[in-house]
Amino acid sequence: MGRYGVSWGVAVAVAGGVMLAGCSSEPAAPDAPPAKAAEKPKPSAQIAKGVVIGGKGTPCVLPVSFETAPTWTAEKVTVAEDPDFAALAEQGTVTLSCEVDAKPAGNIGFLRVWTGDEAKAAPREVLEAFVGAEKNASKIAYQETKAGALPATEVTYTISSEFTDGPKPERAFAVSTPRGPVLVHLGGLDAGEHKAMLPAYELAKRTIGLTG
Repeated sequence: MGRYGVSWGVAVAVAGGVMLAGCSSEPAAPDAPPAKAAEKPKPSAQIAKGVVIGGKGTPCVLPVSFETAPTWTAEKVTVAEDPDFAALAEQGTVTLSCEVDAKPAGNIGFLRVWTGDEAKAAPREVLEAFVGAEKNASKIAYQETKAGALPATEVTYTISSEFTDGPKPERAFAVSTPRGPVLVHLGGLDAGEHKAMLPAYELAKRTIGLTG
């Protein structure tokens, strides 16, 4: 076997064939037509994008705006006048203002936006109050980060419940705005749903900015 994987016997046979062709009285075959230039690849389809919510004219008018994942749908949350129902929309020092539903994208869960009134509230303080109101929260970890160009604090934690097979991951980030703090939270039915929806959370975090 030769260096490039061709046996010497085959090489000799090929050489002999070339010599015989040179002595034949048959006319030489015409040259093959030149190969056509390779077609240029077609441009790939445009990547689907979501919509930006938070500004005037969007489903949720907020102190911040951010891009939602494709096909996710946003809806304003109106707090009920009934005090029992109103309490469900409050957690820590913030109130639920907007829900971005993942169901149209095939997932079970929401990206929820919570807002507060205290303009001077630090993001970490807002998160600590929010997580402190959760029952059975554990493995709580905070870190300073950026959300868009805004200073932010992020928290990850787990929630244990009799309705789940095991601890369920949760996460949220908070920013300060002149109109009060904003907290963006991602839960999910279970760990698998949380992981599948994480890109939508990261998109919101990456594209968030103050509204006018």
